[in-house]
Amino acid sequence: MSGRLAIVAGVLALAACSNAEPVRIDGSSPERFEQTTAAARRDLPNADRLTFDRAIRTIGGRRFANRDPAALARLTFDNMTAAEVVGDQHVREH
Repeated sequence: MSGRLAIVAGVLALAACSNAEPVRIDGSSPERFEQTTAAARRDLPNADRLTFDRAIRTIGGRRFANRDPAALARLTFDNMTAAEVVGDQHVREH
């Protein structure tokens, strides 16, 4: 488990090096979610964008009984930065 925490800590440390405040995902509506995930994705280096996309796209698999994966994504990622989404995805994959 400590390896997972190290990955998340590394991603968060890299995000903290930036001078600009990272975009936080707004899950309050489908429109705001789409706008803010696109803006948050631009905060990431190219190498992390596929991981971010995979996290957003595969959210429905986290809860099999959920019939609205878009609503689940808005709830799950609300108020997260792109770096936090990537860190969470890395933990889930490893």
